[in-house]
Amino acid sequence: MRDIIRGTRRFISGLRPVKVPDAPARAFRDLWPGDANRGARLLRGEFEYLGTTHRLDPESGAGWDAAAGPVAWRAAAHGFAWMRDLRALGTDAARMRARDLAEDWLGRGADEVLAQAPDVAAARVSAWLGHWDFLAATAEDGFRKRLLVRLAQDARGVVGSLPAEAMHRGALVTLKGAIAAAVALEEEAWMTRALRFLPGELERQFHPDGGHVERSPAQQLLAMQDLIEIRNLLHGAGINPPALLATVLERAGQALRLFRHGDGGLAQFNGTREEGAGLVDLVLTQGQARGRAPMLLEETGFHRLQAGRTLVIADAAAPPPARARDAETGLPRGADRYAHAGSLSFEMSVGRDRLIVNCGAAPGAEGAWRDALRATAAHSTLILADTNSSELKDEGLGRRPERVEQERHEANGAQWLEASHDGWRKPFGAVHRRRFYLAESGDDLRCEDIVEMLEQGAKPPGFVVRFHLHPGVTASLVEDEAAVLLRLPSGQSWRLRANGATVSLEESLYLGGEQRRNSQIVLSAEPGQDTVQWALGRVTAAAAPGEAAEA
Repeated sequence: MRDIIRGTRRFISGLRPVKVPDAPARAFRDLWPGDANRGARLLRGEFEYLGTTHRLDPESGAGWDAAAGPVAWRAAAHGFAWMRDLRALGTDAARMRARDLAEDWLGRGADEVLAQAPDVAAARVSAWLGHWDFLAATAEDGFRKRLLVRLAQDARGVVGSLPAEAMHRGALVTLKGAIAAAVALEEEAWMTRALRFLPGELERQFHPDGGHVERSPAQQLLAMQDLIEIRNLLHGAGINPPALLATVLERAGQALRLFRHGDGGLAQFNGTREEGAGLVDLVLTQGQARGRAPMLLEETGFHRLQAGRTLVIADAAAPPPARARDAETGLPRGADRYAHAGSLSFEMSVGRDRLIVNCGAAPGAEGAWRDALRATAAHSTLILADTNSSELKDEGLGRRPERVEQERHEANGAQWLEASHDGWRKPFGAVHRRRFYLAESGDDLRCEDIVEMLEQGAKPPGFVVRFHLHPGVTASLVEDEAAVLLRLPSGQSWRLRANGATVSLEESLYLGGEQRRNSQIVLSAEPGQDTVQWALGRVTAAAAPGEAAEA
């Protein structure tokens, strides 16, 4: 952070003073829909962000300082994107609450160190400008002037911080805020500086396959929104965007499609919750993303196995790169800031019904609750000796898989995926191998989970394979508790059987959105056992529950 501040001061010292106008030179409006339910909570003084709620209330003075909530929650509060939710209410009370919160922030929150972090300040600049007509256009002159003066101050710091230190999407947010401010305040030098760094940041943020460096479907969606806003800002200012922007936007849209389940929402890997299909559709439309979902993202490391009505989405690559947390703001700077210990986990849906899921995420929650959802046990994968495949740390991941291999084959419509990771090499000298097979009909998914010991003669400790079920799925043990019958909301039934492990059903929790109870299938292997085979098959409609026959 000190390096950023020094660089910012050097850049700012060479600039002429900013002339603060009476209003932004160009009007532009935030493109994305808000959530009226969250807006209603803001009226009551509660701000909900990605799984946690704390007070954000000008009357009580709660919400801006270090005691208000976790760092991620406070960064979102200082970023002001929540104005979308107030705007969604469409009431004068919502408009006045937005102004009251902005006024309160100017008085009590503006001097917080976290509020001055480049990506937080840039998010706020974009939010204020994108909602200017809602927030300030009809407000009294003094309030409007104070907002513009602070916006100009923030913008100078944001532009001076370029290129951003963060390895994650926050660097893209910083560029977007700089461009928005340059357009609104007609600062040509700011625009020149932002455009100089834009192509390099695009290459740093996105793999050649279009996947975002954070390997998170949620961040993929948000990064696409950033690209769309940057493109629109430049077009609106009469500036031709660099050719790379259109190329990356197209690739990013295709990559986003890989993560969509049959219901149109996103799979839950690395900090992702069930994003609504409507928003994903809107982003793909605005991004002019055409074509079908790819079957794999080679560099990003996700695979899509699809046959009939069955879809499997699997994580088959190493976690994203790490970087130390900023000592002053507490914000993580690595691309692994939202990474989970979910190596080789998968999700499965049949038509519009989600069947196998990961437990979801709460990136804005307190550490213990956030990390419970990041743990390997909260994912549909194997966990060895009750030890996470990656070490969970506040700023990202510590010990992690260093080598993740994948190989895919297809023949006559059937698909095979073999992947392995060495996340347990250091603690146990073990490698996890997972081999999927999806039949041409889509009615038969099989897998072999293997714990391979690297030391000759060594025996693996006990392990379990977990399958977290979507809350809409009803599960019951059948065949003398040797199998599990699964009934989907559509009425279709599937059966899971296993060889080499004891089958049981346990309770679980699901945070795809609101917290809900669900079930998980647990396959338990004894110490010394190195292989578990399991199969998920569709059940014929005519079969009796206790005598389920596969199609």
